[in-house]
Amino acid sequence: MFRVFLVEDEVNLSNILVSYLEKEGWEVRSFNDGQSALRAIHEHPHLWILDIMLPDIDGYQLLRSIKEASPDVPVIFISARDADLDRIIGLEMGSDDYLAKPFLPRELVIRAHRLLERVYRPKSGSSLISLHPYVLDEDRRMVLKGRDEIELTSKEFDLLLYFARNRGQALSREQIINHVWGGDYVGSDRSVDDLVRRLRKKMPDLRIETIYGFGYRMTVK
Repeated sequence: MFRVFLVEDEVNLSNILVSYLEKEGWEVRSFNDGQSALRAIHEHPHLWILDIMLPDIDGYQLLRSIKEASPDVPVIFISARDADLDRIIGLEMGSDDYLAKPFLPRELVIRAHRLLERVYRPKSGSSLISLHPYVLDEDRRMVLKGRDEIELTSKEFDLLLYFARNRGQALSREQIINHVWGGDYVGSDRSVDDLVRRLRKKMPDLRIETIYGFGYRMTVK
């Protein structure tokens, strides 16, 4: 599930946009001022939608802080000011798209869709799985949290991918052993517990539940 942060000080408009964006199945968080958005930068959403005109800080200042923390995170700028000037300045500062007010909410949704697809589902065909705040790149066997790569062993990655493909499903230790080690594995099922423990330590924000006497389940956020 993609996480989208919306910064818009017009409360009515913000509520409408949140409603449209949530209908796409995204997790949406809204901010009505720049300072509260500034404090949430470290949460690394998949997309920012940012109004330039804010009651406290300048939208450009917020964009600069976002890009300093996460250079690759996409940003859509919206504004009711001088459209040409704002678009040029925003693009120069690293925004990925621009919408001038007034606009139809559906247009914003379409642009957000295209941007998320372009950024998180590259043309190479690599399959990305969102496990907020992590992104799992199946083809490259990489896990990212924001800009940072999390180093996993081969079996740790195999276990994570197995959990990700079966989110919400209870997986027995025997099922995990057969998938990660293979059917000819000889050894204790405590190896599963040790592998889960290492994965939890490296990725503490994962939601992996222990099902005592059975196995584990990754819950859906």
